[in-house]
Order: sequence, then C-alpha cells, then structure tokens
Amino acid sequence: MKKLLFIFCIAFLLTGCTSKDNATEVDTTEVTITEEETTEDASSPYVLTFEAKTIDGETITSDIFAKSELTMINVWATYCNPCLMEMPYLGEIANAYNQSEFQMIGIVSDVTEEGKADDIQTAKDLIKETKADYPHLLLSQSLYTNLVGAVEAVPTTFFINQKGEMLGYITGANTKEGWEEIINDVREKMEQQSK
Repeated sequence: MKKLLFIFCIAFLLTGCTSKDNATEVDTTEVTITEEETTEDASSPYVLTFEAKTIDGETITSDIFAKSELTMINVWATYCNPCLMEMPYLGEIANAYNQSEFQMIGIVSDVTEEGKADDIQTAKDLIKETKADYPHLLLSQSLYTNLVGAVEAVPTTFFINQKGEMLGYITGANTKEGWEEIINDVREKMEQQSK
C-alpha cells in the first residue's frame, strides 16, 4: 500500500497496543512533522475512500467526511486498555462540537463486518460502558486496505478534512485536554491554509 501523504503528524505518544499480548508504552511529548510522498505529484494529498457498516449495521461511506469541516477517526481495539481509557474523553469531545465543524468516528480494528455476534456485542458493550457516543465502524475490506492495514499500533487517530484528504495522524492515547489542544491546532492550521 502506498505511504500516506501527511501535511503534519503530531505525535504525543503516551501508550499504545501492538497486539493482544504485546503492549508498548512510550512517554514522550515530542512533536513530529512528517511529509512523505505518495505519488510523483507530492502536492496531491491522500484521499480516504471506504464503505463499512457501523456497529449497529448501518452502511457508511467516505461521503460522511463532507458533513464536517474536520473528522477525527480513532482506530481502537477491544483488547487495548489505553484505547478504552481515552474513549470517555473522546465521547465528551464528540458531543461538545456542532457536527458541521467537527465529528468523531471510531473504527473497531479487531472486529470485522462478518465477525462473530459475540465479538460485535463485546464491542457494543465497551462503547456503552465508556460512553463513547459517536459512530463506530466495523472493519471492512476497504477500511483495511485504505487505512487500517497501515496502522502499527492502537490507538491510532487520523484527521481528515471535508474533501476526505488525510491531514495527519497520532499514534497513542491522550487526555481530554491533550486531544482538545491537538484538535484546536489542526483546526487553526486548516484555517491558515484556506486563506
């Protein structure tokens, strides 16, 4: 899969899970700016396209990006404690914004659309328990091919604009205040670029 073009990548790496049995813990506050070419035309941003089902069975496509100026996609897993610890914060943040300005989407990386009913129910229970009241997508082939397959650890969070263009990503969990600061920074950079 082609490397994604990122205008910026802010990395506040607090913790992350790489597999059910192997957890990685990193403590750093470095900000990393990454610009990688995906094609010969470095000015062309990576546009995310997908079709997937929500945890409740509703079909969602990448057209959802047009509904909001900024979309934050949080890729998480049912076995990942750092993911679950930050989900209440993400739920609060998602509810604090008008959807036309900002929206949150979760992707359950270890439960597929064709997954077992028990696995889907486990994910539903965790979403309810953490009060992460925003859309959560089950892993589809297009989500895996176009996004999740490149994820090396969970949680990983992507920022996408209204055109579906990838703006950047963060690997690791964060606090509510940390996420709010990052979201404000991303929105400010978007405003500056539109001028």
